[in-house]
Amino acid sequence: MQFMKPAFRNGFHCYTVSRSLLFTLNPNPFFASSFRPISRFSSSMATTDDSSAPALSLEKQFGEFRTQLEESGTLRDRIRTVVSEIESTTRLMYASILLVHHSRPTPELFEKAKIQIHVLKEKYELLADILRECPGQYYRYHGDWRSETQSVVSMLTFMHWLETGQLLEHKQAEEKLGLNSLEFSLDVEDYLVGVCFMSNELPRYVVNQVTAGDYDCPRKVLKFLTELHAAFRMLNLRNDFLRKKFDGMKYDLRKVEEVYYDVKIRGLTPNGESVGNQGTEGQS
Repeated sequence: MQFMKPAFRNGFHCYTVSRSLLFTLNPNPFFASSFRPISRFSSSMATTDDSSAPALSLEKQFGEFRTQLEESGTLRDRIRTVVSEIESTTRLMYASILLVHHSRPTPELFEKAKIQIHVLKEKYELLADILRECPGQYYRYHGDWRSETQSVVSMLTFMHWLETGQLLEHKQAEEKLGLNSLEFSLDVEDYLVGVCFMSNELPRYVVNQVTAGDYDCPRKVLKFLTELHAAFRMLNLRNDFLRKKFDGMKYDLRKVEEVYYDVKIRGLTPNGESVGNQGTEGQS
């Protein structure tokens, strides 16, 4: 026990000294605890300042979005105004060409339709001028005039076939409409869909021409449609709108074949007489 007392005194002395040093360095024992709320307050203030920056950035970003959408809406309204005029001109053009189903094609009939082609060219030039204001945005607004352009191509190809018996090529269609620039050209798919629309007019045209006495018309149309159908089969078409229109061309071809076979079975010649009548007249 006597040997333990000095050790206890030494330990107690060390404890007392260390505690006195603690109070000497920090005479207020609550200083540390009182200082902590200040540090937390300062960090919260810093957090508030940091969070205000993203809010301002978000407001600025959506402000830019609003400006872009307003500009795009204004531009789209201008495009739709021109497209509406294109649609009206196309209806007038179709009304002129529609008469070909009731009579033989005449130069006067084509002249009325060609006047509308010049009007269409002017409208597409206006459309191209609008798109030059937003370079690189062709396919963003392309859907606003796609359907109308397909109808225009249908009328142009039908007229060209009536005059020449040949298909209007893509470059020729672009030249007629003034769409041969890099900024605004005739989309290939629009051209192909328009050609498919044109084929829908041929069965009706064949029937009306046979009724009017043109028995050679089915042969010409059948030859043209067969070659056109074979050309389309070279394309790897996906299951989309163009593919559906191409499938409809097969039915147009079948209708023309039926008319052609009916004329051939009856033995009718291009001048309206049957082969049997021609043989009888030759013997007499």
